[in-house]
Amino acid sequence: MVGRGDVVGAELVRNPDVAKISFTGSVAVGQTIMRDGAATMKRVTLELGGKSPNILLDDADLDKAIPTALAIAFMNSGQACVAGTRLLVPRTRLDEVKRSILVAMHAFPTGDPADPETAVGPMVTQKQYERVQSYIRKGIEEGAEVLVGGEGHPEGLEAGYFVKPTVFVNVTNDMTIAREEIFGPVLCVITYENDEDAIRIANDTTYGLHAYVSGTDAQRARRVASHILAGRVAVNGMLDDQQAPFGGFKHSGVGREFGTYGIEAFLETRAILES
Repeated sequence: MVGRGDVVGAELVRNPDVAKISFTGSVAVGQTIMRDGAATMKRVTLELGGKSPNILLDDADLDKAIPTALAIAFMNSGQACVAGTRLLVPRTRLDEVKRSILVAMHAFPTGDPADPETAVGPMVTQKQYERVQSYIRKGIEEGAEVLVGGEGHPEGLEAGYFVKPTVFVNVTNDMTIAREEIFGPVLCVITYENDEDAIRIANDTTYGLHAYVSGTDAQRARRVASHILAGRVAVNGMLDDQQAPFGGFKHSGVGREFGTYGIEAFLETRAILES
């Protein structure tokens, strides 16, 4: 079936002949599916939004970690549920991080997505472009500092829905840009005091889809990763495994995709007993 979600999707959710719904999209639509599907006891798998933290430990190699952090934040022009849009850095290394970001940003040019040199393309629609612009303005209004990027189109790209890849510093985790999913190339740099503080900030969100940790001490990085409430945590890189379960905690969704877990989500267990 092909059609609008509020027409075709709504019928699938209401129809008693449909036993299972698997949906990827916004939290608001996921909540509607759960609510409306309850009337016919629908089984649901929901992969929803994210506000993924990326923790740089104080022993991280910034020459590697910062370009990777920007790639994680700006993947698919920031229009990715797993984008690491909160970069948590030690307060003692903030100045180093800012310098490294300014250097590394040159590797993320904005332009025609058909050009192999382009790293950041346009937003999917004008509505999404305007939404991202409103978040950038909100960040400025709430006191965050624009390190690079900002409002408006990149120079020479005024005709399309292009957004300047933007990095905010002096962000606190209670700001709107740190709480809500922007779905655009906007990165928030948040400072922390120690590992426990980083874990606290990482988990202080309504989301829990993905997270990232970078550090040279693998055992320490793994320990920090184990305390983050997210369906997946990648250590030292942008990693994927199609056999590993994928899905979120809290408002990031219900259930898991991929591998054995993903198959089991479409099965029901029966028992046949004989005397």
